Amino acid sequence: EAALAEALDTVATLDEDRILRRFLNAVRCTLRTNFWQTTADGAAKDWISLKIDSRAIDDLPAPRPLVEIFVYSPRMEGIHLRGGRVSRGGIRWSDRREDFRTEVLSLMKTQMVKNAVIVPVGSKGGFYVKRPPAEGTREQVQAEGIACYQTLIRGLLDLTDNYVGDSIVPPANVVRHDGDDPYLVVAADKGTATFSDIANALAADYGFWLGDAFASGGSAGYDHKKMGITARGAWESVKRHFREAGQDIQATPFTVAGVGDMSGDVFGNGMLLSRHIKLVAAFDHRHIFIDPQPDPATGWAERKRLFDLPRSSWMDYDKTLLSAGSGIFDRAAKSIPLSAEARQALDAPAVTPAELMRAILAAPVDLLYFGGIGTYVKATSESHAEAGDRANDAVRIDASGLRAKVIGEGANLGLTQRGRVEAALAGRRINTDALDNSAGVDTSDHEVNIKVATGVAIARGLLARSDRDALLFSMTDEVAALVLRHNYQQSQAISVAEAQAGEEHDRLERFMRALERGTEAKGGRLDRAVEFLPDTAAMRARGQNRQYLTRPELSVLLAYAKIDLNDEILASDLPDDPLLAAELLRYFPGALREKYEPAIGAHRLRREIAALQVVSSLVNRCGPTFVRDVGQRTGATAAAIARAFAVVRDAWKLRDLWSDIEALDPALKAEAQTQMLVASQRFLTRTVQWTLRRLPQPLDTMAA
Repeated sequence: EAALAEALDTVATLDEDRILRRFLNAVRCTLRTNFWQTTADGAAKDWISLKIDSRAIDDLPAPRPLVEIFVYSPRMEGIHLRGGRVSRGGIRWSDRREDFRTEVLSLMKTQMVKNAVIVPVGSKGGFYVKRPPAEGTREQVQAEGIACYQTLIRGLLDLTDNYVGDSIVPPANVVRHDGDDPYLVVAADKGTATFSDIANALAADYGFWLGDAFASGGSAGYDHKKMGITARGAWESVKRHFREAGQDIQATPFTVAGVGDMSGDVFGNGMLLSRHIKLVAAFDHRHIFIDPQPDPATGWAERKRLFDLPRSSWMDYDKTLLSAGSGIFDRAAKSIPLSAEARQALDAPAVTPAELMRAILAAPVDLLYFGGIGTYVKATSESHAEAGDRANDAVRIDASGLRAKVIGEGANLGLTQRGRVEAALAGRRINTDALDNSAGVDTSDHEVNIKVATGVAIARGLLARSDRDALLFSMTDEVAALVLRHNYQQSQAISVAEAQAGEEHDRLERFMRALERGTEAKGGRLDRAVEFLPDTAAMRARGQNRQYLTRPELSVLLAYAKIDLNDEILASDLPDDPLLAAELLRYFPGALREKYEPAIGAHRLRREIAALQVVSSLVNRCGPTFVRDVGQRTGATAAAIARAFAVVRDAWKLRDLWSDIEALDPALKAEAQTQMLVASQRFLTRTVQWTLRRLPQPLDTMAA
């Protein structure tokens, strides 16, 4: 390093000096490499993996992952970004050669917020195929993609520690400049939906301790498309939006426009979740579908047929079932002859496919539902480049052009965050993609943690390996119910926070400032610019104009409150408190709790799961500012406040009260239910503060 520093002083130009110093910085920030590993026959591997301390890289764009692994070979390049030691997220087959890391980074940012509902924090990976077969068949292209995916997975496993029994074993021929790091899981994403078994086979080859829990959703896992879980989770948000507007979409007809087709998981499942959907228009990457006056029953039956038809497209729709003026068009067409009925339904003239797709996005419908890949709506103040999706620049619209009453994001990044805020300020009912479509990653989380628990049971002779898969599949419906409960509660929590946004405005500003400052031991967690949250001056102006924080902004703060509180609780002794043993068990399905409680108690992530359970309950029920406000009033730590919350909640049987309030969904106006939940929140605030001030601390949670 001294010799390099001396040599750098002789570099003549500023640009060359800066480039060389960044190379040196990158080398210093490299924590591990597989460069000295060989294959089984002693040959050099034809891929190189580098694990990098992202937060120490000079001038790296925000947000910065905790670490990232870059995998390089002549056939592919790939990246895996992790927000924390215990993290989870999908790996996608990217088509963005020049900036696939930028794509993956934006998805990791979303994943960090989305994963607030599960144990691990967010991660995301992606790879680019550099040498696809020229004019190859679909099968040949797929084979090359699988080979490149396998290289990425091998590159990740090359650098990952392993458990052998209770001991951590580092990978061979790797110098580690970081601590033990044995937790690595991956998931399906765009282009890799069927690759889980491939990844799990590689994990078995490496003897990796997670086995087929390494990649969720394989043949011995939960099939998200069959469960329809991501769409069902997003539908919980959609139903809430409509119910708060006074409409039950499971009982009354409503109009829909969307992005996707019936062969897709999220769009296909979503468009079957109510028999009262009137799908007026939709488009995917191939076709544009228009049905100006659809019959709900006929449309539902035909969409179901397409969903069940392998590799279907909109062109497979029975055109005799369409209403007058309908049409199904190829996106590659030079122009589209739009009927008078279609122009009236969309309230816009259109000639080219791009104009027609923009008209669909801006259609005056009840629901705009995103089930396809792409960013289609930006803020008026944003450029197309800032939207970060060049493939859809021609069809993207500004949020000011939206006319749908409700927007559901079953897919990722359907709108930019600034676009969501602009839409919400204009009266559109919208959350964020991270909140709406969290059910998929939540299901994967349950699958992985169930497999870890059953692995303990198998090792202890409590469960036969041959019986595990049957047990896993028998719990599918209960796992779905546990996951959908999270979606229901999170959208409910946003509604309660929105109802109090005016009176909480100043507290929310103080909360954001506190997250920005952080502590002496830990720097600021929140970057408002990265999360598109208003700064102090903007908050002051919005308060004066009574433009309080919107649902998309509150969704982000709800997640940050969970992430921040979770870190503080994990650093305390609260996860080991006997009170949280019940919280740990509540995470798992009943069949597992009843027969394999000792295995659950020995789970390697038992502290993280217990902490997650109490964090989710507290923040969902008490709001994002609760812990910091109570801490300022009482001087209590976050862990002490969480312990008092759990004691008060259970002593007063508040779970029963909340269930009774929620059971009134069909009979009571949503506003009245929200007021009841706000009242319970205020009761909790007073009672938790009394408990912290009057009872001996730390609380004896097992006292009679």
